[in-house]
Amino acid sequence: MIWFLFALMLGTMLAGMPILLAIALVGYVGVAAVPDLVLPLFAQKMFAQLDSFTLLALPYFILAGGLMSAGGMSQQLVDFSRVLVGHLRAGLAHASVVASMVFAGISGSSTADASAISAIMIPTMKKSGYNAGFSAALIATAGTIGAIIPPSMVMVVYGAIAQVSIGGLFLAGIIPGILVGLFLMATIKIYTYHPKYPELRVTHGQFKWRAVGKSLVEVWPALLGPVIIVGGILTGVFTATEAGAVACLYALVLGMVVYKKIKWRDLPGILLDAAVMTTMVSGVIAVAGASGWLLGYLEFNDGAVKFVTSFSQNPTVVLLLVAIVMIVLGTFVDSLAVLLVFAPVAIEISKVYGIDPFQMGLVMVMCNQIGAVSPPTAPLLFVTTSIAQTSYSEVNRHVWWFMLAEVLVMLLVIFVPGLASWIPHYFLG
Repeated sequence: MIWFLFALMLGTMLAGMPILLAIALVGYVGVAAVPDLVLPLFAQKMFAQLDSFTLLALPYFILAGGLMSAGGMSQQLVDFSRVLVGHLRAGLAHASVVASMVFAGISGSSTADASAISAIMIPTMKKSGYNAGFSAALIATAGTIGAIIPPSMVMVVYGAIAQVSIGGLFLAGIIPGILVGLFLMATIKIYTYHPKYPELRVTHGQFKWRAVGKSLVEVWPALLGPVIIVGGILTGVFTATEAGAVACLYALVLGMVVYKKIKWRDLPGILLDAAVMTTMVSGVIAVAGASGWLLGYLEFNDGAVKFVTSFSQNPTVVLLLVAIVMIVLGTFVDSLAVLLVFAPVAIEISKVYGIDPFQMGLVMVMCNQIGAVSPPTAPLLFVTTSIAQTSYSEVNRHVWWFMLAEVLVMLLVIFVPGLASWIPHYFLG
């Protein structure tokens, strides 16, 4: 029964059915096939999944990301990043990674991160002679940092389903997110020695403290956003959900008063886009939660734990096995669907093997983001490919080394649990 449901979900998604309908169909068929269950129960479980105070953070952070993107902060952050690292070899490539890291602390979305940075950086990189496929692959992979460095909408979704502290997950993503950026910059450094990429050996001016100071004067309000959000959670001034509301207010003030990029006439469109995105994500969460309940009723979680136990009793090996399964499935199935369906299983495995829930959460989120740049179903690659106006195959050719950098960081999180768990336990106990 369970394997039939998974085969049905995989088949419908590969056939092109939207993720929301595919998961709903599987859940509906599963409930209908179990004699002891009635169909209205599926709708009831959908509602119960969304009846969560924690999920209130989702629309706030989605709206905050939209306000920040429309408020002109992305251009300010890119300019600041170029001042910081533009003097290095392949300075534009390094600047795109630094800009993604900083923007990640504002947007909370890998899609918003990749879209905003690529729209600014890719045309400039192409004019400087950078390979379009290289540029698109780099910025798509750097965009995944948007879901790792706090705040993160993916962490909000995972935390709500897995009943893990969202504030703790936010804190757990700080070190791994920074490491992903550093590993990507190291990969760029290696590229500069490749004879086929002479444009990467070019530098753009010299580092000047005066230029940094001048850029800071303009960008400091945007840089203050992550400090307010994370600092408020750390000090207990507000919860992660309340932090989303604070982020919306702060983004609105910056966009309308400081940078003056948002006009009153722009607000209806921004609000509508945020409402549409919230509805889409909430729908997926609802049907995934109901389907997850069904899998639990069919004892899938217990079966998964027994299956993993048959391979090893070592928590590190188990976590590595979970990551491999997540990444492999993420190359064929929408990575968000994989995260939502397997979140309850991951928590059960964490309890059985004593794996820190923040470490498990970070591994799940990182696997989700690696799936977002893993061909053939790689939504972030599609975003940057369209902006770069190049072929998808050309981008695929360059993405593997950048993916490897992110996989290496994920392995560090698996083998060194403190990278994800130390900060949240230090501040939250």
